[in-house]
Amino acid sequence: MSDTVLEVGAELAPKTYPVTRASLVRYAGASGDFNPIHWSDRIATAVGLPGVIAHGMFTMALVARAVSEWTGGAEVVDFGAKFTNPVVVPDDDEGTSVTVSGTVKSVEDGLATIALTVVSTGSTTGDSQKVLGMPKVSVRV
Repeated sequence: MSDTVLEVGAELAPKTYPVTRASLVRYAGASGDFNPIHWSDRIATAVGLPGVIAHGMFTMALVARAVSEWTGGAEVVDFGAKFTNPVVVPDDDEGTSVTVSGTVKSVEDGLATIALTVVSTGSTTGDSQKVLGMPKVSVRV
């Protein structure tokens, strides 16, 4: 169970998750998505990407993990976002990270709606970049 109180205006503590090339290999095996843009720099750059990128659904799974940790596994009723920027994963031991933070926007009719911010921090630049547009989730409370 979570100690997080889901009340309007509550700022949910940021959750940061490492993303390495090994993470992508494990996700590819679990999901069956072996698209080479998720493991080959040569292919990724040939199609115009800045390098190997994380699977979009892997990024969404990390967001779902944060929500589950905040809410003690509450039932997710609605979950959505737009993919706006890729999570670029360098070929080194550090990789990158995805940080998820949230603000409770409403609590009514047994549902809490949380506006999310999802950023990735590149290990080569150290800059944070939003990777999802308009991410939000509603959970049963």
